[in-house]
Amino acid sequence: MLFDHYLLIKKNPNIVTTIETMKRATLIQPGEFEAHNHWYPKALNATIHPMINFFLNLQKERIITRYCHMHPTVNAEKLREILEYKSKYFLWAGADLLNVTSAGGKRQMVVIENNSCPSGQKSMPLVDDNKEQGSYRLMVERTFKPYLKNLRKKIKGGLAVVYDKNQMEASGYAKVIADVMNEPVYYVPFYKDDTDPPVEFRDGVMYVRYEGEFVPIRAAFRYLTQKPWNRLPLHSKTRILNPTIACLSGGRNKMVAAKAYDIFNAELQPHGLRINTPETIWDVSKNEVPLWVKKMGGHAVIKVPYSNAGQGVYTIVTEAELDRFMEMEFDYDLFIVQSLIGNSNWSSMTKSGKLYHVGTIPNQKNQTFVADIRMMVSATENGIKPLCTYARRSEKPLVDHISDSTDSWKMLGTNLSYKNHDGTWGSDTNRLVLMDRRDFNKLGIGLDDLIEAYIQTVLSMVAIDKMSKTLVNKQGKFRMRLFKSLNDDAGLIDEIMVN
Repeated sequence: MLFDHYLLIKKNPNIVTTIETMKRATLIQPGEFEAHNHWYPKALNATIHPMINFFLNLQKERIITRYCHMHPTVNAEKLREILEYKSKYFLWAGADLLNVTSAGGKRQMVVIENNSCPSGQKSMPLVDDNKEQGSYRLMVERTFKPYLKNLRKKIKGGLAVVYDKNQMEASGYAKVIADVMNEPVYYVPFYKDDTDPPVEFRDGVMYVRYEGEFVPIRAAFRYLTQKPWNRLPLHSKTRILNPTIACLSGGRNKMVAAKAYDIFNAELQPHGLRINTPETIWDVSKNEVPLWVKKMGGHAVIKVPYSNAGQGVYTIVTEAELDRFMEMEFDYDLFIVQSLIGNSNWSSMTKSGKLYHVGTIPNQKNQTFVADIRMMVSATENGIKPLCTYARRSEKPLVDHISDSTDSWKMLGTNLSYKNHDGTWGSDTNRLVLMDRRDFNKLGIGLDDLIEAYIQTVLSMVAIDKMSKTLVNKQGKFRMRLFKSLNDDAGLIDEIMVN
């Protein structure tokens, strides 16, 4: 097979720039996928739990019927409209949810954040043992491939996967894309602090460095988690999944996400639906933080709105933890303060009362751990559908009473990622909870909880996509003035690459 991007280079030698050194793309050919390279060892041979398998194969109408049966005030037509929503910008999402309860025993799934390039494939047991590419292929076939329809007529070039983290999954996507599209894929590192990156944009088209030359790219699957807006322009002729606008609108921006949820909740309210979130105070300057923490009873979560992977999140349960936060220096001016969900004896006071963690089933030492659930979904021609799911638990168990020396993050933080001193990333897989026959039961959740997690994920994804649409005018240009009115943080604004 002759590929358009090779022909383009041969016919137009002026479009490439020769660079003999520095990092460059790797070219992945069809047929290179090896399962052991793209799953955690503990997940590779795990057997999926029957309930997870049942949930992932549950038809939309059955989900709607069941959810409305359990929530009689929900409008079935509105729920159907949401599940069949056609995303324009935010096509692939992964929400982190907490299984919580109130003092009165009302349980719910609470959205902590939604991510625009979520991890999860490497932690997901196969639904079908005969399909060794699992939901990597499902994602590519039903979301990425349809996203590229008619693109070859507009832009000549190759396909690429660009990444700054999670090489196990990013390379898995690259190899599956090569198989599904039956053409080579450029696999390219693209770090935020690289002074001579192997990716650049010319007149809105992405080019990647391969064997000393820059090659044009018609479409890219991106796994950029660290400030993607400072490398990927808002206006790009190369089609990128997810585009940068989805990050700024909430997929990597907790500040705007909180506002997107609030706006969408106003639309949902008459239909009995709601995105469940902690009580959130946005646009908080650093010197205001202690006031809001005090208002919440001395327990709160402070977030740098533009960080991810567990970075920039500070749980506050003591004066000492608040003092440590106030001594730190940050690149940004504004923060989010949220109500803290802890134990029944020490959670934030909010307008709607206290929420606390359901947590895992007690272990043999009668210890209960905080756990969150990641629900990954993607846009398809028939609406938004679940892809995979997994869970993570905290390092230390919940305690009934806290002291001045309490390290609340070890009890409440669930993210597996950690940053090494050299800037590389690692993952604490000891705290990974698989959706397999052995681990799933420890979570203490059932089918209705999974359905609730899925619907909450979809609602938050739709809210962010709607915000993306609001921030783009009829001419397809980013509405910077409107964005500043929503998120007037000079540190962030200076980072955004518009063209």
